[in-house]
Amino acid sequence: MNIDIISVFPEMFTSFFSYSIIKRAQQFGKVKIDIHNLRDYSLDKHKKTDDYAYGGISGLVMNIEPIDRCISSLKNEKKYDEIIYMSPDGKLLTQSLANELSTKENIIILCGHYKGIDERVREHLVTREISIGEYVVSGGEIPACILVDSIVRLIPGVLSDATSALEDSFQNNLIAPPVYTRPKEYKGWKVPEILLSGNKKKIEEWLLEKTIERTKKYKKFKN
Repeated sequence: MNIDIISVFPEMFTSFFSYSIIKRAQQFGKVKIDIHNLRDYSLDKHKKTDDYAYGGISGLVMNIEPIDRCISSLKNEKKYDEIIYMSPDGKLLTQSLANELSTKENIIILCGHYKGIDERVREHLVTREISIGEYVVSGGEIPACILVDSIVRLIPGVLSDATSALEDSFQNNLIAPPVYTRPKEYKGWKVPEILLSGNKKKIEEWLLEKTIERTKKYKKFKN
């Protein structure tokens, strides 16, 4: 998979993509992530990529020209399955959406900033808008990191245990059951005996029971 990210603050991605699963995925050649500085596509002598909003609306708006030039340049190199804009009013990121995007070959992720981007970008250049929640953050960089992480870990061969991602919460619309590890007892808090029994059938039944309990609790809390 190839992921191209467009941002006015490309340095924000350096640390996040240099550790853990995403780092290994890049080393193994499972994903190639390129960060593009939007300022490089600005014709303004000061490399500005924003201006005041028409209509007296407060806040700065990202210009369409450098965004269009950047996307057009990338599209000249490869064909993209999706051009995604990270937006608080986009489609909510879910596990099923991450599953879908993990099967794509080439995607662009556009990170907005300030008040947002010129609406014409949304109307004519992007193919999908994705939100990480109904709240506003300073820019699309952190949401883009979350999106990339949710996608990359699902690519076959990225996780050392191929079944791990399939057992995560929200796969099949269920919440994952509780998990435990050593020590068996800590401050009097014990690991459930069933998990130590070695009885695979009983353990599976217990895990399913806990999964259903947690899913019901989550849905009740959410509503």
